[in-house]
Amino acid sequence: MGVFHSGFKIEEPVLSAYDCDFLLGTLADAPHVAGRAGTRHLMSNQAVKELAHDVRLLRIAQAALGVPGVPFRATLFAKSGAANWLIPWHQDTALPLVSTFTDRDWVSWSQKEGVRYAHAPAWALSRVVALRVHLDASSGENGPLRVVPGSHQAGVLTDQGVSDYVKTNDHYACLVPRGGVLAMRPLLIHSSSKAQTEAPRRVLHIEYADTLDLKPGVRLAVA
Repeated sequence: MGVFHSGFKIEEPVLSAYDCDFLLGTLADAPHVAGRAGTRHLMSNQAVKELAHDVRLLRIAQAALGVPGVPFRATLFAKSGAANWLIPWHQDTALPLVSTFTDRDWVSWSQKEGVRYAHAPAWALSRVVALRVHLDASSGENGPLRVVPGSHQAGVLTDQGVSDYVKTNDHYACLVPRGGVLAMRPLLIHSSSKAQTEAPRRVLHIEYADTLDLKPGVRLAVA
């Protein structure tokens, strides 16, 4: 399934077992709140920054974007028996920005750990791809990501719009081996169920854009 038509693509294998173990060892020291679903703003972590610029990931990002991608945000999602959560169907529409500005297409401004965020319009989100690097295998038992193929083409939807779309379209469970990478568009409707096992499911979510300067006065923050 190609990124452009279905909104996602699974690449395997990309990282070796050694690569995964090294990253997990490095990320074990990253600030983390017990029981919290994710650790934000990891582009300041040297190992994560180097991975984001690794030719293997850059090649996947460029295939999706059509031009060389620039990594700008990294988040670790660590699901386990101690931190087990359910994520309902949704789209990823919030982007980190260097500064605030007035534009009716950018809404719901907020601040997370010192970084400004706003919910972006479809034209901006179409210039972004996320690479979900699986540091553990994602199986049917440990709460894999579920997606609705092609839903990224529907634009930015309301909560009700997402619900209606999910009811009338097929779902797909993204089972990814350790070291594999799931490339996905932000507007792809997706969800994640609770894990049915104690085995961890740790995913490093790295986002790329075709440029940090989306338009004059609108610049993505590196976080």
